[in-house]
Amino acid sequence: MTAHEARARRRWLGIVASRIVGSLGAVFGLVLAVRAPDWPVKVLGVAITLSALAVVAIVPASLAHRWRTPPGS
Repeated sequence: MTAHEARARRRWLGIVASRIVGSLGAVFGLVLAVRAPDWPVKVLGVAITLSALAVVAIVPASLAHRWRTPPGS
């Protein structure tokens, strides 16, 4: 495996890891919101879920944009 391939693999794994972590955060927030006995904890669960979904939507796209192959390569 060349250095370029290794770097591409690490970047791909970083993007996939950000998606997995965001998904796990969303599931955690949903579980917290559903099982919470009082409303402040439910609000916290909803906030965690929404922020995790934002991470899933924004972070992989920004990493791909940042790491894209420069023109001419």
